[in-house]
This record gives sequence, C-alpha cells and structure tokens, in this order.
Amino acid sequence: MAAIQNTLPVLRRSLVFGVSALASMVLMLLLNLTGSSLTTSVAPMGIVSYELAGSVEKATAILASWDAAAQRAAAFNLGLDYLFMLAYGLAFSLACWMAGDALRARGWPLASLAGPLATGAWLAAAFDAVENFALTSMLLVGAASAPWPEIARVCAWLKFTLLFLGLVYAFYGLVVKLAFRRYFTNPAGDDV
Repeated sequence: MAAIQNTLPVLRRSLVFGVSALASMVLMLLLNLTGSSLTTSVAPMGIVSYELAGSVEKATAILASWDAAAQRAAAFNLGLDYLFMLAYGLAFSLACWMAGDALRARGWPLASLAGPLATGAWLAAAFDAVENFALTSMLLVGAASAPWPEIARVCAWLKFTLLFLGLVYAFYGLVVKLAFRRYFTNPAGDDV
C-alpha cells in the first residue's frame, strides 16, 4: 500500500482519490437503488440485515422473505459489490495516506497511523469479499447453513470497523488540513 502512496505525486494522488471516491459514491447509489427490494419486515436494512444475520435461523428467514426477483437483486448486488470494494478500498486507502501527509506536515499526532489504516481499507475490502462469498453460497442454494451466516457477520463487523476507523482518521486529517491551510504550505506553495 505504501507503494501506491509513494509512487503517485500529490496532484495525481488527489485525482485518483477523487475518481475512486466518485466511483464509490456512484456504485453505492446503484447498490442502494437496485437493492431497494431487499428491505422487508424481516430484513429492515436490506442486504445489510443479511450480512449481519449471524445465525442460520435469521439468514433463512431473510432468504424466505425475498421473492425470486429480490433474490436476483441480491445476487446482482453481491456481484456489483466486488467493483465497489475496489473503488472504496482505493478511496479509503488514499484518504488515509493524504490525511497522514497533512498531519505530518503540520506536526500533529497520529500521522504514523496512515499506513496501518490505509492497509486496513484494503483489509476491509478483503473481509467484504469473504463476506460476499458466504452470502452468495447461501443465496445460490436458497438456504442458509452453518458456518456461512457466522462468517458473513464476523467479516461484516470487521469491514465496518476498519472503514469507520479509516473514515474518522481521514476526517481528522481533513479538519487539520483545512483549519491550518493558510499557515502551512510546502516549498512549492502547494498545500500538503
């Protein structure tokens, strides 16, 4: 992950971040639109309810609450989610690196967390991939069986935790950068 951060000049890194963040938002919107039929009384959060079911009984109830069209939508969302993983993994990773750069340039604490949290973004995407494999395994056979719901739930919580930590860190770096923007510039006159 450090290779990405070190090989991309600051302006290009910002461009790649912008494109990957925009792609993440577009894919998230598409996932929400195509997954709207997955919200039922048993799955009030749609696919997220399925991710967090955690037991054969809950996962079975969720699958039973989805008709054939909803199950096709779930399959589509699980497939599209793999593109989303690449987009958000890159966006979160670069956001953490850029936050670390801003903190380091201004002498703020926690700048050294950029690398581990950038790696955490990619780990979140990897946990998401394992989670999707577990969810797809149940969806394809139309029934939940152990250990898939448990695996999906653990991976979902790990994914959400890592992304939350990366988001908090990126926000921290952004606030520091914006709050101290006019006082700190690099020798070329550009913001760091």
